[in-house]
Amino acid sequence: MVACNKKEQALSEKNRKSFTSQHKAKVALEAIRGVKTLNEIAQEFAVHPTQVGEWKKALLAQAPGIFDGKRGPKPDDPSASPERLYSEIGRLKMELDWLKKKSGISQ
Repeated sequence: MVACNKKEQALSEKNRKSFTSQHKAKVALEAIRGVKTLNEIAQEFAVHPTQVGEWKKALLAQAPGIFDGKRGPKPDDPSASPERLYSEIGRLKMELDWLKKKSGISQ
């Protein structure tokens, strides 16, 4: 039973490798180029060949969305409408006057 606990500890202490998005993109682009096989790319970048294939699929799936954004001026922020801002100014003035009156500060 003690041997099992040591084995479980060894497995739980093993950390997974985490790769940056830049590294993943680099590997996926290399796979898309098709100059090398997935196994060669995996060996070069020290990742599993299955992972290379998954990153390649993900890049190909998300590639069309990169150019979907419209160009030109961005839409106005509705929270910055003049009516809302003027009402906020009025509310703050009333609150300031009330606080001045309560604290005894005169204008």
